[in-house]
Amino acid sequence: MRSMGGEQVEQAVASCTALLRAAVDRDWEGVKAGRLDWSCRETAEHIASDLLAYAGQLAGRPQSAYVPFGITLDEGTGAAAVLDVIEATGALLAAAVRTTPRAVRAFHPYPFRSANREGFAAMGVAEVLLHTHDIAEGLGLAYEPPAELCDAVLTGIFPQVRPGPAPWPTLLWATGRGELPDRAPVTEWRWHNTPVIPAGRLTLEGVSPAAARDLSLGGDGGFEWIDGGPFDGTREAAGMVVAAYEQGVYRPEWGLYVLVRTEDGRAVGGMGFHGTPDEEGRAEIGYDLAEAARGRGYATEALRALADRALARDEVRSLFAVVDRDNSASHGVVLRAGFRPTSAADDNNGSGQGDTGGDQVAYELRG
Repeated sequence: MRSMGGEQVEQAVASCTALLRAAVDRDWEGVKAGRLDWSCRETAEHIASDLLAYAGQLAGRPQSAYVPFGITLDEGTGAAAVLDVIEATGALLAAAVRTTPRAVRAFHPYPFRSANREGFAAMGVAEVLLHTHDIAEGLGLAYEPPAELCDAVLTGIFPQVRPGPAPWPTLLWATGRGELPDRAPVTEWRWHNTPVIPAGRLTLEGVSPAAARDLSLGGDGGFEWIDGGPFDGTREAAGMVVAAYEQGVYRPEWGLYVLVRTEDGRAVGGMGFHGTPDEEGRAEIGYDLAEAARGRGYATEALRALADRALARDEVRSLFAVVDRDNSASHGVVLRAGFRPTSAADDNNGSGQGDTGGDQVAYELRG
């Protein structure tokens, strides 16, 4: 998989400066940038500030707030020099992304309080593309960045947005800058970095639609897997994420998580939900492990952590899992995590037939 990284940051910055250098002789101070209240000059400085801030987060790795510093340009800095600053700060972010270990996360306020290197790269690319559009609109320039960059932003940090006819107009619509047929205008928006859940010896790392697409097609999703991984169930779950994204119903916290071993950063399996909770507040959990990781308690630790996180939410009343009758190891996992056979299974003396069929057993955990 070509994950969002330093190369994409550099590509976005190059698309920005190549366009805007042709207009450095125009009035950037007295012209507003598109629909923004900022001037074109202020917007360009904002691009540089964001690139520097994201590089600083990855370098400093704070967990509770932004590193408290900013950028101040020398008095009289003109448009051409501001573009030099964008190139410099873009290079800093690209370098920070390349040198930051994959598992590192640093503070970002929305929505899960942190982001990894791919998240900061995607946010940096988004800031460059969108604000270049704003400046270009103010200066009367035509701008359309590479489609693959727009798609990477959408599938990386806009998982809640149903794909449109083309990536660039979809990204403009998703950020309140354009229109799409049969879709209401967007007045408020946020991007979504992937969630993470600590689970003892593991970390559950949320899978973006971009990573899920790669996993479903036989790739590694950007993770380093132990031998034998990812297992078939993880790839199938990744396909469910892709389908939900394409339908516009995917929600990151109710998707797929990859189980990453803390000691060496290697992925051992997948776990997640089959969708958002239903009207009765019930959500289904599924999971699997690579064969080399089985028998070590990983699935139980992860299931407890994921279940606790889900049941703490107001909209969730219960979780359930369906286990093949002959999968004794998986029965042990759900029981150790606190799940119990459903009432239908109890009525059949623990047979678990109920409404799941004779080959499966249904388990439930209530909040």
